[in-house]
Amino acid sequence: MAQILKGKIVSNKMRSTVIVEVTRLKRHPVYGKQTKVSDRYKAHTAEEIPEGTVVEIKASRPRSHGKKWEVVKSL
Repeated sequence: MAQILKGKIVSNKMRSTVIVEVTRLKRHPVYGKQTKVSDRYKAHTAEEIPEGTVVEIKASRPRSHGKKWEVVKSL
């Protein structure tokens, strides 16, 4: 089963590619405080999706050197 992540589109300036920012909470190993950590993924998409839209992405075959995800659906 492919990994599915939920994030927000922060850039749609490339053709058939969007950049999705996924934010999660990470706990400090010693002090236990939770901090926000965000990662950015390049994802393939067939249609034009505006910035700020929340989407689900899933891991797929590599389409280029940095693009290994594809947009499943807009939420």
